[in-house]
Amino acid sequence: MTDGLVLPSIDYYRLSPMLIVFGVAVVSVLVEAFARSEARYRIQLGLSCAGIVAAMVALGFVAHTATTDSPQQRTLMSGAVLIDGPGLFVQAVVLVVALGAVAFMGERRLDRVWAPAEVRTAAGKPAAVGYVSTPLDERRTRSDDAGSDADAELTADAFTPSGATVPGSTDELAAGRAGFLTTEVYPLTLFAVGGMMLFGSCGDLLTMFIALEVLSLPLYVLCGLARRRRLLSQEASLKYFLLGAFASAIFLFGTAFAYGASASLSLREVGQSLQTADDRTFGVIALVLIAVGLLFKVGAVPFGSWVPDVYQGAPSPVTSLMASATKAAAFGALLRVLHVGFPDLADIARPALWTITIATMVIATFMAVTQRDCKRMLAYSSVSHVGFALVGAITLSRDALAGTLFYIAVYAVSAFGAFALISVVRDATGREESDLRAWAGLGREHPLVGTMMSILLLSFAGIPLTGGFIGKFAVFSAAGQEGAWPLVIIGVVCSAIAAYFYVRVIVAMFFSDPPEGAPTVAHPSLLTTIPIAISVGLTIALGIVPAWLLDVSHDVATFLG
Repeated sequence: MTDGLVLPSIDYYRLSPMLIVFGVAVVSVLVEAFARSEARYRIQLGLSCAGIVAAMVALGFVAHTATTDSPQQRTLMSGAVLIDGPGLFVQAVVLVVALGAVAFMGERRLDRVWAPAEVRTAAGKPAAVGYVSTPLDERRTRSDDAGSDADAELTADAFTPSGATVPGSTDELAAGRAGFLTTEVYPLTLFAVGGMMLFGSCGDLLTMFIALEVLSLPLYVLCGLARRRRLLSQEASLKYFLLGAFASAIFLFGTAFAYGASASLSLREVGQSLQTADDRTFGVIALVLIAVGLLFKVGAVPFGSWVPDVYQGAPSPVTSLMASATKAAAFGALLRVLHVGFPDLADIARPALWTITIATMVIATFMAVTQRDCKRMLAYSSVSHVGFALVGAITLSRDALAGTLFYIAVYAVSAFGAFALISVVRDATGREESDLRAWAGLGREHPLVGTMMSILLLSFAGIPLTGGFIGKFAVFSAAGQEGAWPLVIIGVVCSAIAAYFYVRVIVAMFFSDPPEGAPTVAHPSLLTTIPIAISVGLTIALGIVPAWLLDVSHDVATFLG
């Protein structure tokens, strides 16, 4: 105690998973500053993967001891961080998909680009690093001739060599010829992952706002670093930044009203204050504004208008991270706010939350039906799945909370695999081919890719023997037990409609003739194939033997309030 103030104790052990991720992110920044350019890629990739694995190990130890710890031991930083079941569950989901996303970011076999003949080794072979900007690599498609003066075909990752330059400019071309690698994506990703882990474990609204900014700011930058379709990528980044800034401001405004209603920023104290308050006006306003900020992050209608444009324009590794880890973290925060901070306003908020949930399921489903681009279709699909998850999230019961946790885990794994699979399908210029018409016959020409994509699409559709079916069943059954049958009926109908556009892709892949100039499937390295294989395997496993994860989600479905 100093001058009457109680200094918060810092439990480094229970905070270790987040501290490891943030610590490795800081070390990665130093690597960017001091490591040699030719070694930076390998160092950053290895360091990022090792840091996430170390955080997963630490999380396992923390989760094991949390079962016997007292509530006081799990209340850290004067209540700013809470170590409870839902928070640990969301952290585990974030780390699993983040590991796959970081590995995917290191993939350098999918993009084939062209460099001038002078970018070669002494042996006359193409250099291992060095690549050029979008205009040149989209204009040229010719085979490499190492023995001539023709341009050399080089491997590259999904990120532009210089994100600070004008797309297609001579400066960007020069950066490519110089062999620049955008390795700053690794510390940016780690900071975002650390923010996601904190976001779902916050005990007060101020810490939640800080976590929201920590996870959002790196994503704004990452969305604008795509190697190809540079203008589309930068447009996506700008849209996400502007709308995200508005959403953050609205969330912060709601935090101010919550303080006005309870004289505290602690979610537990806000909830206790509203139980006895005679006038709940400030509390209702706080809930509305905070919910808007969080619903923007999960991508619910009408706050998720950014999702299709951003998911389509961002680099595929970033899209796969956002569609999985970011949504899981945002749902963790939303569930905590509803269950801990404002449960006594459930009756007042129910009409608005039901309207948002129904609109999200219906509008996103019908918008997905009209899409002819697979990546954009999956983006609208992700919005519809937000609606399905909201059916459980706004049903304030333990079974519904457990079902929602299971659902976001299943969807996160499947969404990562689906967006990663899209990246292996390439047109003649080496660019991602996501036009549905071009996918005709893809399954017959490349059965493995077609089969894996079909499994993931069937899971999204909620077909039995996939994780998606079990997830929807868990959420809908829990909501039905609480009397939310209108939501359940609308959810089932929207799932049936959604099956159309998922099956449409499968039919195109296996039962249509390939068009002229049909796309090819690039052969990625283990950095991409292993995460995709694990994603598909878990999707099947959670549909056939889901009991273990259902038990875990039910056991941890209690917030530390």
